[in-house]
Amino acid sequence: MKDEYDVLIVGGGMVGATLGCALGGSRLRVAVLEDSPPREFSPEQPHDLRVSAVSVASASILKTVGAWPGVTGRRFCPFRRMRVWEGAGDVEFRSEDINEPVLGYIVENRVIQWAVLDRLKAFANVELLCPVKTRKIDYAPQGSTVELEDGRILKGRLLIAADGGYSRVRQAAGMGVSGWDYEQHALVLTVDTAYGQQDITWQRFVPAGPQAFLPLDGPHASLVWYETPERVKRLKTLSDADLMRELRQTFPDCLGDIESISARGSFPLKRQHALSYTKAGVALIGDAAHMIHPLAGQGVNIGLLDAAALAQTLMDAHRLGRDLGSAQVLNGYEEMRRSNNLLMMTTMDMFYRVFGNANPPLRLARNLGLGLAERFKPAKQIAMRYAMGLGGRLPKLARGEAIVG
Repeated sequence: MKDEYDVLIVGGGMVGATLGCALGGSRLRVAVLEDSPPREFSPEQPHDLRVSAVSVASASILKTVGAWPGVTGRRFCPFRRMRVWEGAGDVEFRSEDINEPVLGYIVENRVIQWAVLDRLKAFANVELLCPVKTRKIDYAPQGSTVELEDGRILKGRLLIAADGGYSRVRQAAGMGVSGWDYEQHALVLTVDTAYGQQDITWQRFVPAGPQAFLPLDGPHASLVWYETPERVKRLKTLSDADLMRELRQTFPDCLGDIESISARGSFPLKRQHALSYTKAGVALIGDAAHMIHPLAGQGVNIGLLDAAALAQTLMDAHRLGRDLGSAQVLNGYEEMRRSNNLLMMTTMDMFYRVFGNANPPLRLARNLGLGLAERFKPAKQIAMRYAMGLGGRLPKLARGEAIVG
């Protein structure tokens, strides 16, 4: 006996669960499979290491599907300014310059995931299976099956890979990827600063790699320190006192005094892009489709745009009575997202390579470029809108328009 669904979403993280919410309330039968629920949230808990810079467009998606109150009811930090500099070259973006209340929000990934998982429970047409272990995935163009470890077999007309960079769904469907390692690691720290809650996120470029500050609520903040794998490994082993000393010596003065370090971790930097996002009966979203350099914190944002674009494609096809799993229908989603994602990934690569080059003439050119960006208002405003996720072709959910109903 097989349980049959129109859409079978493997992966109930931030992106997969958002897709489930976007299809919620429709006449489609949807299942979302997640193997491990996030840890229960309490405001008294220390902040998580894994945070995201949620763009205005991503916040609009979460608001439109009804999940945003699950974020604001827990904890988040809006930011209104963003500063980027290297040496004498310095540019600061301000939300007031484009008549927007904020540039974005820093939110713990676990908070976002809980917000969308909680919202899923409101939809009668969406079944959340969590926790559930997958034993086997059998892809077929006309309908795939997922066998669970409890013996249950699920069949979906359309199979969605939302199961991360090492996606089992993508592998089962025989969809290849290209990519490379950046030979650099990121050390991530959750700290308490001497300042109160801040409304600025900043990034400084130095020859060894960028240094970034992401504000959290209250005096808390997330620091990201890009370095060689060897140095990150050494830094992780230091005592809190020694690590705070290294921060004072290496990070800019605007960081202020670090009063405590509550968490630390690291991860390697990698780029990966699926050779295609779709084939008959299957579609990739989020990290299953692309892994991007975290330089500008765009990973979750382009993933949520994937979810919004795919949901819109599916709802349009459903209204017209078209086969959701057909290659022609799914190509519409790929056309909406792949070129935009590739542009974002290439831009991040360019920043990484240009700012990682210590050549003196190139360094001078970078400084001049940042200075010009600060003074040339039209270009600055365009850059701000793209950073907020408001540039290019946006799915309806990112514009605040409902797609179900």
